[in-house]
Amino acid sequence: MAELTGIAGWLAVIAGAIVSFLAGWLWYSPLLFGPKWAEGSGVEMGTASDMPFGAMVAQFLGLLLMSWFVGAGLAAAMLPLVVLGTLAFAVLAYSGGLFTKRSPYARNVDAGYWIVALILMIGVHSVL
Repeated sequence: MAELTGIAGWLAVIAGAIVSFLAGWLWYSPLLFGPKWAEGSGVEMGTASDMPFGAMVAQFLGLLLMSWFVGAGLAAAMLPLVVLGTLAFAVLAYSGGLFTKRSPYARNVDAGYWIVALILMIGVHSVL
């Protein structure tokens, strides 16, 4: 475990997770893809106070882990592996959408978000 905890810049890990979380807030908002994504996912859009707290915590935890993965991969000069791992995750998320019968639009929005999150995290880790 020391190999993973010692090579990641923790400020960048946390900042990458926060930036990606906020990007997701915008990505799934009514300003961008939210309404059509919600329709294609079979969920009802509500107000910010209606957000499921457990889902938000799990999302942030997942983004924190992904940012850690990105940071460790970049520190070890393994950007291609980071990109490959994220693409694999996006494809798995897409296949999960197929299993749950989400619309193609909703699946593409979900997969696209993971690609955007990766790009943001790489940018944050490159700057910090």
